[in-house]
Amino acid sequence: MAQIEIKDLSFKYKTTNDYSLKNVSLKIEKGDFVAVCGKTGCGKTTLIKSLKPDIMPAGEKKGQVIFQDKEIEQWDNATVSKKIGYVMQNPEHQIVTDKVWHELAFGLENFGEKSNAIRAKVAEIAEYFDITSWYNQDTEKLSGGQKQLLNLAAVMVMDPEVLLLDEPTSQLDPIAASDFLATLGKINRELGTTIILTEHRLEEAFSFASRVAVMDSGRLLCSGT
Repeated sequence: MAQIEIKDLSFKYKTTNDYSLKNVSLKIEKGDFVAVCGKTGCGKTTLIKSLKPDIMPAGEKKGQVIFQDKEIEQWDNATVSKKIGYVMQNPEHQIVTDKVWHELAFGLENFGEKSNAIRAKVAEIAEYFDITSWYNQDTEKLSGGQKQLLNLAAVMVMDPEVLLLDEPTSQLDPIAASDFLATLGKINRELGTTIILTEHRLEEAFSFASRVAVMDSGRLLCSGT
């Protein structure tokens, strides 16, 4: 059984007459690393955001998104927010606290986790992402690559089953981008997290992806290895 199944999904924003997604159908298995590609405006971002209720765009939707045998809208917000993580394109837009350690703890605090559990999980994730050396730094003093890695770590501290990323390297220099994509490969390989990534650095992304989905003008042209 697919972890995520998209069935004949169409979507139109309120401000436009044309559909941004047109009868898209796609099955994503647990542990997949799916690279979604296509030129700007083809519907990649709309597709990604349609897989997570709290960032789902407003507009006219047809079709279904099934997550673990249940329509995505039927999940309660707290549960699905933990199960499906999301990393934005711009590193500056996702950080909400002033210190690295607090950014890592912020999500767990919002879910009411106990202090001891938060400290243990934050320490574990900081070690995994090798960010212990800047654990106490001000977030505003981090480089773009460090900020995006922190965003990723702050999502992964919640133990999501699915990780959505919308062109996460577009604001990064080539070295930071390569390191970030390699980290995604490590997460997928070692933790078994399902990853769905939109990306323009295709040569590097393809080396980690198990599957590729190609979009054009709101349609899914093809998908496969």
